[in-house]
Amino acid sequence: MRLRTLLTGAVAAVGGLAAGNRLLESRASTPRPPLGRAPETYRWRGFDVSYTEAGDPDDPDLLLVHGVNAAGSSAEFAAVFDTLAENYHVVAPDLPGFGLSDRPPLMYSASLYETFLVDFAGDVTEDATVVASSLSGAYAAQAAEHVDFAELVLVCPTATTMPGRRVWVRSLLRTPLVGQALFNALASERSLRYFQRDHGFYDMSHADDEWVAYRWQLTHQPGARFAPASFVSGFLDSDVDLGATLADLDVPVTVVWGRDADILPVERGEDLADEADARFVVFDETLLLPHYEHPAEFAALVRGELAEKTEYANVQ
Repeated sequence: MRLRTLLTGAVAAVGGLAAGNRLLESRASTPRPPLGRAPETYRWRGFDVSYTEAGDPDDPDLLLVHGVNAAGSSAEFAAVFDTLAENYHVVAPDLPGFGLSDRPPLMYSASLYETFLVDFAGDVTEDATVVASSLSGAYAAQAAEHVDFAELVLVCPTATTMPGRRVWVRSLLRTPLVGQALFNALASERSLRYFQRDHGFYDMSHADDEWVAYRWQLTHQPGARFAPASFVSGFLDSDVDLGATLADLDVPVTVVWGRDADILPVERGEDLADEADARFVVFDETLLLPHYEHPAEFAALVRGELAEKTEYANVQ
């Protein structure tokens, strides 16, 4: 009798998870283009990679590479995209496994994204200035060893986010029932707001209902859990020594930081800039997304229009 009760409870629990997953799937629709323009498609190793471009093709190329997180996409650059397109031919991809790009059930890795940036930048841009954030800063640094870039502007760049690699976490999140349910919890509206409050935005008014609803849609597309499963288990961390790699590049490097970032404190950025012999720019009243919270000032930085000429500049 006890065994029958346990089996009945297990079946009911499984059925509840399945029903909950189906309900959330039914609420999800195809998200709008992340940057307000019809995206293009870049075919890469069986992926359809979505990217958006704007600006005069005769202007210098500017490649925008979003950071890696459960709701990652080129929408990270929405606040600054059109302003930068006034002076640049801007290209912003959704990395494979994120945004509107294909999301097959691969074992995503840092080397995959490093290789993607080498191929994408080589095929779509020429002598581009690259703006990359978080882990994508490490991917861009690696790509710069193989592609000619004009400049790197790296926002809170890091090679590591998770302590070690945990195969069991990745395997669990990749499972079709329990893994999907766990990812749905990780990507709930409440969780999206929490993560932005914790280390995304200084001013949470940026994470309004529309912002949250769009990220929720992104995280509830088919296959949305596979790349984040590799992220939260540490497999998207890079093996590169970021400071040494940047120091060895024959490319101007600017390291940008948010003064109030605590998950990646400003002292870490200063040490990285010193090791890389890079310019270091700190934005006040921001965490990890100064390009979203201070778009006009960030665009001026990319254009080289900031008044400060020293390696350390404060932007109010």
